[in-house]
Amino acid sequence: MLNATYEPLSMVSVRRAIVMILRERVDVVASKSEIWRSERFEISSPSVVRLRHFVRIPYSRRIPINRRTVFHRDLSACQYCGDCAENIDHVVPKSQGGVHIWENVVACCRRCNTKKGGRTPEQAGLTLSRSPSMPIRRSFLFFGAERRGDPAWIPYLSQR
Repeated sequence: MLNATYEPLSMVSVRRAIVMILRERVDVVASKSEIWRSERFEISSPSVVRLRHFVRIPYSRRIPINRRTVFHRDLSACQYCGDCAENIDHVVPKSQGGVHIWENVVACCRRCNTKKGGRTPEQAGLTLSRSPSMPIRRSFLFFGAERRGDPAWIPYLSQR
């Protein structure tokens, strides 16, 4: 669902989008070839809808730090060796005063995580392929979108 200014807001189910269309709260920007039918009408399955009135979002959404979001940011690759990641790792371990923030958490394979243990990468002889950072909000607003693979979403996810 897009705001009136075409800014991505959230993902809604097809059923919710159809209800909003019937209540005249949104306009269809893109639709799929699937048809939803009832006794009295039929409608193409909406893929992208835009609110008719601008909605002000008073806060910026915080992206949770969890296994799924860290793996997405790091493309499921170990940030030490590049293999397939299986764990998340605190760059500065909690035992040494490290905190659970985006800048201190990376995806890591089991072998590198075991080798690193409770040490920093320098102490363990490992180097990070890139410095961890907080992801851009827009890139994570729909981080499940590429799995669902609707090409109609691409222009709205990649703008701004």
